[in-house]
Amino acid sequence: DGRLPRVLDAREVSGLLDGARSDDEPEWRRVRDDAVLELLYGSGLRVGELCGLDVSSLALAVGAATVWGKGAKERRVPLSEPAVRALRKWLAIRSEVITLDQADALFGNERGKRLTPRDVRRIVDRRSPTPTHPHALRHSFATHLLDGGADLRAVQELLGHSDVATTQRYTHVSRERLRSAYQKSH
Repeated sequence: DGRLPRVLDAREVSGLLDGARSDDEPEWRRVRDDAVLELLYGSGLRVGELCGLDVSSLALAVGAATVWGKGAKERRVPLSEPAVRALRKWLAIRSEVITLDQADALFGNERGKRLTPRDVRRIVDRRSPTPTHPHALRHSFATHLLDGGADLRAVQELLGHSDVATTQRYTHVSRERLRSAYQKSH
């Protein structure tokens, strides 16, 4: 239907990424969720791409990951510094969570199986004070890049859109935000 999830503002993004911790939350889950959210926002991954990541997909030394996007297209995405830090912390304890038959899965759930889109939705729900769709993180990633002056083609590449028209939907949001900011300040 072409409607995009709302864009999270900087405060909402940091609230999600540094969300309040509950006393009864296991440490491994906190560490995993940090890494998941840093990747969704910091690299603009689709939920399916995140769930499909293997340990071998990561190149932490160069700050990159290889993901399989829509249409089985492979692309390399940059990892933010916070994502690399969060991933290193997660990799240090990952073996306590992932079962042997899931050996290569980067992220696992409570049962030690590969993370599913539903699991990711639960992670976002746990961390977000307001109902937020996991795709809103990807959407916010793109919009924040464009707001910051990033080139449309570069954002298209980062998102793995085969058609620039798909990426252009985000510029519309950016223009709207610009217009409202302008009206507020003048």
